[in-house]
Amino acid sequence: MLLQQALSFSINMHGLGLLRNEAGKTLKLAGPIILGELAQMALSLIDTAMVGSVSYKQLAAAALVMSVVNIPFVLGIGMTMSVSQMVAMAHGRNDAQKVSHYLYNGFILCSFTAIIISLGLECSKDILFHLKQDPEVAEMAVPFLRIIGISIIPMMLFMTLKQFTDGLEYTRTAMTLSLIALPLNAFLNWLLIFGNWGLPRLELVGAAWGTLITRTLIFLALTFTILKHKTFKRYMAAGRTHWKFSWHTIKELLRIGIPSSLQAGMEVGVFAVSAILVGTIGAVEQAAHQIAMNCAAFTFMVSMGLAQGGSIRVSNAYGRNDWNHILTIGKSSILTALCYGVLCFVIFISFNDFLPMLFNDNVEVVKLASYLLIFAAIFQISDATQAISVGLLRGAKDVKIPTFLVGIAYWVVGLPIGYFLAFNLDMKAPGIWTGLIIGLSLVSIFLSIRFLRLKKHIAITDGMSL
Repeated sequence: MLLQQALSFSINMHGLGLLRNEAGKTLKLAGPIILGELAQMALSLIDTAMVGSVSYKQLAAAALVMSVVNIPFVLGIGMTMSVSQMVAMAHGRNDAQKVSHYLYNGFILCSFTAIIISLGLECSKDILFHLKQDPEVAEMAVPFLRIIGISIIPMMLFMTLKQFTDGLEYTRTAMTLSLIALPLNAFLNWLLIFGNWGLPRLELVGAAWGTLITRTLIFLALTFTILKHKTFKRYMAAGRTHWKFSWHTIKELLRIGIPSSLQAGMEVGVFAVSAILVGTIGAVEQAAHQIAMNCAAFTFMVSMGLAQGGSIRVSNAYGRNDWNHILTIGKSSILTALCYGVLCFVIFISFNDFLPMLFNDNVEVVKLASYLLIFAAIFQISDATQAISVGLLRGAKDVKIPTFLVGIAYWVVGLPIGYFLAFNLDMKAPGIWTGLIIGLSLVSIFLSIRFLRLKKHIAITDGMSL
C-alpha cells in the first residue's frame, strides 16, 4: 500500500514537473511576443492618454473610431495568424522551402486583405453619424478614421512578417521593433497633437498621423531585416524557386485564416458593439468605458502572447504528429493562463481608483471608470483562459467548431443579456459589462473542455491531469 502511494506520488510529481517544464518553454517563446503585443497596446494607450489630456470629447471620438475600426482590423489580423500556423507546421517538418512558400503566398493574401479593409473603412466613414453618438464627437471622429484606416495597410503587412518570424520561433525580431515604436510614436504625438517645434496643433488628427508614420516605419524596418539578416537567409534563398503564387496554398491559409478571423472578429466585435451601445448613453460613459477597456485590453495582450506561443508550439508538434506533446503543452498553457488571470484580478481590484486618473481628470469619467474596472477584474481569469484555448485549438488546426462556439457565447448569450441589463433594467454601462463577463466565461468553459478532450482516444502515459 505504501509502495503504491509512493509510486502514485512520484508519478504525480513527475507530471507536475513536466507541466512546469513545458510552461517554461512556452513562456520563453511567448516572452518576446508578449512584449511586442504590450508595445503595440502601449501605442494605443499613449494615444489615449495624450488625446485625453486635450479633452474628454476627443477621447470619446478616438474611442468611437477604434470601436468601428477594430472589427475589420482584427479580422485582418486573424488572417495573418494563418501564416504563423502554416510556417510553424512546415518548420516542425524542417521544410525550409515550404516555409518560404507560405511566407510569399501569405504576404500576397494579407496585402490584398489589408487594402480591402482600408478601402472599406474609407467608403463607410459616414456611418459615424448614424450610431446615435454625440454629434460633436462624430464630427471629430471622421478625419481620425480616414488616417487610421490607411495605417491599417502597413500595420497588417508588419503583422504578416511578424507571424512569419514568430512561426520560426524567432520572436525577438518583431519585439525589438515594437519597443522602438513606443518612443517614436510618443515623440510624433508630442509634435503633432500639441503643435510643438513650430508644427501645426492637430490634436486628435495629429495622433492619427503619428500612428500612420510609426506603423509604416516599423513595417519597412522588419522587411529590411528579413531580406538582409543571416537568420532568414536560407528562407530568402528558397524564394528563388518557391516564391510562386498557388491557389492551393491560398486555400490552405484561408482554411485557418477565415475561422481565425471570425473568432477574433466576433470577440472584438462584441466589445466594439458594446462600446457603441455605451456611447448612446453619453460621452462621459463612453470615455469611462474606453479607459476601463484599455486597461483590460492591455492585460489581454499578455494572454494573446501566451496564446500565440502555445499555438506555435502546438503547430510545431502537430507537424510531427506528436499528440502526447500537444496535450502536455496545452495543459501547461491553461494552468499558466489561470495563474495569470488571478494575478490580473488582484491588480485591477487593488488599483481601480488609481488607474483611471492616468487617462483623464474629469471627476465623473474617473469615478465611473473606477467602477467599471471592478467588472474588468472579474473577467480576467476567463479572458486569459479563453484566449489560450483558442490559440491551442488553432495550433492543432481545430478552428471550425470553436468559431461556432465563440459566436454562440458572445452574440447569442453575452451581448443580448448585456443589452437587456443596460437598457431594460437601466443598469447602463455596468449592465453591458455584466454581459461581457457572461460571454467570456462561456467561451472559456467551452473551448478549454474542447481542447482537453481533443484526441482523447490517445493514451497519455505520464499520469498527468489538470
